[in-house]
Amino acid sequence: DLRVGSGIASCIMKYYEYTVEQGYTIDFLLNRNIDSPFVDTVKKHNSKIYLLPHDTGKPSISNYRYIKTVLNKGYDILHVNISGLNAVMSLHAAKSMGMSRRIYHTHAPRETSSMKARMRSLLYDTACVADANEYVACSDSAGKSVFGNKPFAIITNAMNTSQYHFDPDARMQLRKSLGIENKFVVGVVGRMSEPKNPAFIISVFSEIAKLNPAAVMIWAGDGELKSLVLNTIKKNKIEDKVVLLGSRNDVNKLYSAMDVFLLPSKFEGFGIVFVEAQMSGLQCYGSDKVPIDVQVSDNMHRIPLNKSASEWCNEIIKNNGCVKSKRESLAGTGFEVEGLVESLVKLYKC
Repeated sequence: DLRVGSGIASCIMKYYEYTVEQGYTIDFLLNRNIDSPFVDTVKKHNSKIYLLPHDTGKPSISNYRYIKTVLNKGYDILHVNISGLNAVMSLHAAKSMGMSRRIYHTHAPRETSSMKARMRSLLYDTACVADANEYVACSDSAGKSVFGNKPFAIITNAMNTSQYHFDPDARMQLRKSLGIENKFVVGVVGRMSEPKNPAFIISVFSEIAKLNPAAVMIWAGDGELKSLVLNTIKKNKIEDKVVLLGSRNDVNKLYSAMDVFLLPSKFEGFGIVFVEAQMSGLQCYGSDKVPIDVQVSDNMHRIPLNKSASEWCNEIIKNNGCVKSKRESLAGTGFEVEGLVESLVKLYKC
């Protein structure tokens, strides 16, 4: 889908406008349609949006037939940016129709968060690789994970990096509005879902709060495990120290309000939030499951996931015993959109 909170959609849209302005027609075949500013942008450029009949995640002959109907409209390139069953059907349909350019674009390494996830990734990625004939990845590690020895291009998850630079005015205003002035603020940005390890996030923060009475946590994100998060907060008796912000459209400013960034994920496809947080000059704490590609500064700390909450806490406190009086924004990470917008055009010209 083209919702603003989707990392894949955000990546696509960073390149979309420049590409259509170069004369390319890009239409979208979506699993589901959600109103968002991205949809408005697509409509502004007269791109078509096609919607699959069923979004059940189960095999659907009507979906397969619909995909063939859409591809029959005369497209030269199929560029698949999702994984899973619909990706498999799209690439298989294109191959069966003799479509000459079939691009499989992975935005994440193969999943390893559970046995079920491993099997799903192995099954679907293998099928997609077999039916595609061109390969693109968001990073070198993701490409090697999914494509093995096959050659692939890299299109980085581009960012408007200046939006994430440390903003002292935003820091002051947000901390005042949230009632967290003069606090040591641990920040989280991520869905409340199993791969983000939400219960462990609360456990780590609970240990920090024991050692630092001024510690508070702000969490931007929502998800299916919100009830687990609330129960874990209550169990640890830290209700007065945690501010759940829900989905936000000002995350770039929220980084300025934080003192450290915490996300001990069990699995990250890429982890662009770590790059965003580093851009703001934050000390970032992620697990060893986070791809090494996000380490664009010495501010990125990758801690083994098998370490205890207390050990995570000690690592954070050791580096952040006092809040630095000066925050320096990061620049020159290689994710700047200005130097990358031509990437999709170059791919399509090949």
